[in-house]
Amino acid sequence: MNDYLVIGIDKKENFRAYAAITAQTVEEARRRHGTSATASAALGRTLTAGVLMSANLKGDDLLTIRVLGDGPIGAVVVTSEADANVRGYAVNPTADLPAKNGKLDVGGLIGCSGQLSVTKNMGLRDPYTGSINLVSGEIGDDVAFYYAKSEQIPSVVALGVLVDTDLSIMTAGGFLIQALPDAAEEALMELEQRVAGLPHVTQLLSKGMLPEQLLQQLLGQEFVELQRKPVAFNCRCSKEKLEKILISVGEEEITDIINTQGRAEIKCHFCGDVYYFEADELQEILLSAKK
Repeated sequence: MNDYLVIGIDKKENFRAYAAITAQTVEEARRRHGTSATASAALGRTLTAGVLMSANLKGDDLLTIRVLGDGPIGAVVVTSEADANVRGYAVNPTADLPAKNGKLDVGGLIGCSGQLSVTKNMGLRDPYTGSINLVSGEIGDDVAFYYAKSEQIPSVVALGVLVDTDLSIMTAGGFLIQALPDAAEEALMELEQRVAGLPHVTQLLSKGMLPEQLLQQLLGQEFVELQRKPVAFNCRCSKEKLEKILISVGEEEITDIINTQGRAEIKCHFCGDVYYFEADELQEILLSAKK
């Protein structure tokens, strides 16, 4: 099944709701970055969060999540677009920890001391960035706290990644439900009860439950689907963009690369693709840097 995102509301307009299946997307990230089991879960949850949190972006708007804790993974960075294309990386992708209570120790790998920041670039002069201290490092709890603290939006978040014994991704996905400004108190309490009684999201997805069925389970017959978007791991990097970065480092640095290395090798953090610039290309870049 291809990955996709479902966007909807409830008929009484108490909530806006988002759910996604992201198994192929997370598997592509795992393949590109060679992540350990726990790092796959950490990166996969953050990729899924990026898809859900960027659901209402428009045009060329971008949303970037940075999770920087004191754990061995170092940091996780994800960027998501309005069309549900997403990309991301972990600073230390092979970092791992033993399981904790039979589950992957994502919180330990991220660390509970640090920050989660969300930057929204919506075509304005200055992007908006909001930050919170990490609650648990489990990502879902931290995203919910971000919305409550930074944007004052009561939210329910569930994110999950199920990793097979061969490190491949069996399933991944999650949901985000947010209270609208005039949400009834009774509706909020009922939603909390339904969420509390729900099995873990990976259990539901592994049994074949679809994103729209997840939201129907949580919002009942009140759920109204508004839109679907395909989800994919997709990076914006290109040799042309990296050439501009080389130009920006200046004449001295480019000359040193030519004299000492003879060529440049640049790896994109987000997707792992490697771009090569041979000596003749570097000479042309040097001329551009002198202008």
